[in-house]
Amino acid sequence: MSARPLLVVDGDSFAHRAYHALPKSIKSAHGRPAGALTGFTNFLLRLWESEQPRAILVAWDTLTVPTYRHEALDSYQSGRHFDPELLEQLDLLPELVAACGFACAKAPGYEADDFLGAVVTAEEARGGRVLVATSDRDSFQLVSELTTILQPVRGVSELARIGPEEVRERYGVEPTQVPDFIALRGDPSDRIPGARGVGAQRAAGVLSEYGSLEAALDAGRFAAEADALRLYRHIATLDHSAPIPELPDQEPTWQRGAALASDWGLKRLSERLAALA
Repeated sequence: MSARPLLVVDGDSFAHRAYHALPKSIKSAHGRPAGALTGFTNFLLRLWESEQPRAILVAWDTLTVPTYRHEALDSYQSGRHFDPELLEQLDLLPELVAACGFACAKAPGYEADDFLGAVVTAEEARGGRVLVATSDRDSFQLVSELTTILQPVRGVSELARIGPEEVRERYGVEPTQVPDFIALRGDPSDRIPGARGVGAQRAAGVLSEYGSLEAALDAGRFAAEADALRLYRHIATLDHSAPIPELPDQEPTWQRGAALASDWGLKRLSERLAALA
């Protein structure tokens, strides 16, 4: 088995960051928006060059179909708005990633995070190391001695490495306790309410005392909110059964990526990909 890590990337997370970080004036030769396409692909190339993974899988949300999380909690991710120019590029990016020789995962009813969890489970089962590139702190639940999170610090130019010790330092809990922590503290970005009057410090204290949310509920804590808190934990827990492709070692197909970028009128990106080939 290859000693190199498997790299799995939250595609939506970094496509959004690239879109908002780069000027909206970046267009293809055909006049179409191209900032997210260019910024995301350049980020992926930097990751490939710096980490030398054995393979890459990029995970994507399906924005047109609600997940069980949206159906279980009306407030979940409510109020989010995506520019049409971003949506157009999100539709194209999986094709460009595949043209470069990398794998993609996208399926109705699953979020990108779920594929991250499924990949980590599969790769750790074979004794492999995993790098998970994402800005979503829900993914801290995946951290282990074999799995490290690469979290953007500024834009997408700098990445922090999050291992078990970093999760303990930031949250005061073990990685496996992160879904329970989110259920108690809540998550404003996903509109998960959490327990009334419970912030990060108190949530960590409850888990330190009881070990788990379920044990705290069994002891009579948060009795009036027990069902809601169990729902929040379920929503915060990644679905490791999400469907993922086989992930053998990959050899990038830069020339195919360059040809597709050229067809789309992305001259500078095409030239960079061709240079790698």
